[in-house]
Amino acid sequence: MNDRLNFIPCGYVSISQTGMVTEVNHTFLEWMGYTEEDLVQRHFESIMSPANKLIFHTHFYPYIRLNGHVEELFLSLKDSTGQLIPFILNGRRFEIDGVEVIDCILVQMGKRIDYERELWAAKNQIEKAYLEQEQALAKLKNIHMEIEKKQAELVEYNATLKELSVTDKLTGLKNRRFFQERLEGCIARHSKTGQLFSVLIIDIDHFKKVNDTFGHQAGDDVLKQLADTLTEHSHDKDTIARLGGEEFVIILPGTDAHTAKSKAEALRFVVEHAEWRIVHITVSIGVATMTLEDSDLTLLNKADQALYVSKENGRNRVTHYEDISNLHPQLYMLDK
Repeated sequence: MNDRLNFIPCGYVSISQTGMVTEVNHTFLEWMGYTEEDLVQRHFESIMSPANKLIFHTHFYPYIRLNGHVEELFLSLKDSTGQLIPFILNGRRFEIDGVEVIDCILVQMGKRIDYERELWAAKNQIEKAYLEQEQALAKLKNIHMEIEKKQAELVEYNATLKELSVTDKLTGLKNRRFFQERLEGCIARHSKTGQLFSVLIIDIDHFKKVNDTFGHQAGDDVLKQLADTLTEHSHDKDTIARLGGEEFVIILPGTDAHTAKSKAEALRFVVEHAEWRIVHITVSIGVATMTLEDSDLTLLNKADQALYVSKENGRNRVTHYEDISNLHPQLYMLDK
C-alpha cells in the first residue's frame, strides 16, 4: 500500500469475497486503536455488534454481489476498547488477477456531534454576553438569530440523516435496520401483553433471470414496482421493509397464523395478477407467527424455512411454518 493511500483522511479496508480483511490503512488503525496484526486475516464482522453483523450480512453482501458496489451504508464498528464508532461505508467489488476483492472506504460521523457542541458553546457565549454588556444587545441579537438558524439546520440535518439511515435507497421502503428495531418492539409488546403478530418473508421467483435477461436497471424497476404494490395492498399499521436483494419482509401486528396466511395469499394473488411494466413476476412467501418461545432470530428463521418450502414446492405459493412443523428437521438446515 502506498503512503498516500495509507494516510488518506478516511479509513480504507480491503476484504475478500468471504469477508476476510486483506489490507487496512494507517488512518483506520489509528482511529480504532488497532494494529495491522489485530485485523488482517480476521473477518471484518469480528469488529461489529450482532445487530450490525446482521445489517452487513443481509444488505452489504447481497447488494455488492448484485450491483458490484454499495453506497452510504450506515453502521457502527467496535474500536479496541469496545466502543461503537459510527461510520458511513462505500464499497466496490474488483477482480485482480482472477481474485475478487472488495475495497471499502469509511468516513466517521463524529463531526455531527462536534457541530452540536459548537452550537451549544456559541449559545452559552450569548447568555454570558447579555449579562456583561448591555450595549452589545444589537450585535447579540444578530448572533442569536444566526444560532437559531444553525439549530434549525441541525434539526433538519439530523432528521434527514435518521430517515436515510432507516430507508432503502432504491425502493423507498424501510430498510433492515428499521425492521429489526420494529421487530424487537413487537417482541417486547408480545412478552408484556401477549399481543400476537406475524412475519412474512417475500422473495421474487427467478429474479436472477430477470437481471440476466433484461439487465439490472430492469431488475431495479421490478423491485420498485413490487415495493409500491406491497405498500398499496397493506395496512398503515403493517411494517414493510426490504431485507436486501429481492427479499422483502412485512410485520403484521395483531395477526394470528390463519389471518397471516390469508393476508399473505392475498398479496401473492395481487402480485401474480398485477400489470408489470417490464416482465411478469411471481413471489414465494414464508410466514411465521410469534410464540412465547421465539426470539427475533428464531422467528425469522421459521419464516425463512417456510419460504424455502414454498420455493421447493414450485414457487408462487404461501407456506406457514406451522404447515411444515412435522417435516424432517434436516429440511431446516438447507439453504433456500
